[in-house]
Amino acid sequence: MAFLGGTSGDGREQARRSWRFGDGLLAMGLVALALVGTSEIWAVIWRIGRHNEEQSHVLLAPFVAAWLFWVRRERLRFCKPGFSPVGPVLIAAGWALAAFGFRGAFDLFWHLGGLIVVLGALVTVVGVEPLRRFAPAFGALLFLLPVPGRIRQQIALPLQESSATVTTFVLDTFGVPITQAGNLMTVNGVDIAVAEACNGMRMVAALLLVTYAFVFSTPMRNSVRIGLVLISPVLALLVNVIRLVPTALWHGYGSERGAGMFHDIAGWAMLGIAAVLLWGILGLLRWLEVPIAPYAIAEDER
Repeated sequence: MAFLGGTSGDGREQARRSWRFGDGLLAMGLVALALVGTSEIWAVIWRIGRHNEEQSHVLLAPFVAAWLFWVRRERLRFCKPGFSPVGPVLIAAGWALAAFGFRGAFDLFWHLGGLIVVLGALVTVVGVEPLRRFAPAFGALLFLLPVPGRIRQQIALPLQESSATVTTFVLDTFGVPITQAGNLMTVNGVDIAVAEACNGMRMVAALLLVTYAFVFSTPMRNSVRIGLVLISPVLALLVNVIRLVPTALWHGYGSERGAGMFHDIAGWAMLGIAAVLLWGILGLLRWLEVPIAPYAIAEDER
């Protein structure tokens, strides 16, 4: 196998050389400076993630990135730290993109520019190779970017009516008296609106992140990974309906306060159910003898 330093023994040892304390210290120092320089962007992202339930997935993104890095930590021995001119180029490009986004009120570009500046600071010290070796971990950082309002609306509005329609169908199938008009359901004379708080948008973003973490921390072919990621919106709709069915029953036959508490608690609990569903799908594929994982996650390069 050829490594970065070539096939010779000396080159292999050079590519495998241990990271020194100074490498990490220099990298952390430059990244810290980049974070300070873009602190306004990160402060806004933090506030959005903290106070907007539909954007709360941004708070999970750093933990997912750290986890995906950890499961691939053995790849570090193939990365030789050293100055890369690509880093300053990324810093300049990110700064320009952030300035353009700020002046033009394009929040996505503003946020993305800040992320590129920080990545550029890291690349300056460690080089480009870690970006390739740890691509899934760095890819998870894209979930730090809040979803723009226009895109949220295009997803949330259809989800409202779809969630109401499927919930109505399920309850009607089991003989529960229910009617629906758009995103408004009526159970036992009580009107229940599938509004922003329960339209499933938060579930879509969070479940997409959970699915991303799942597929890139489990050994599997990229074709299987892509398939699981593509069905994540369907899983989001399914788990949202699983939450809405008891919530609607609680609204119709119980107290509004109890229904609200259940709805809020179940919101995050559904991520656990979604993870179980993902494991179930993977188990089904294995039972069908679909080729999934021919290699170990630490060596997964395909």
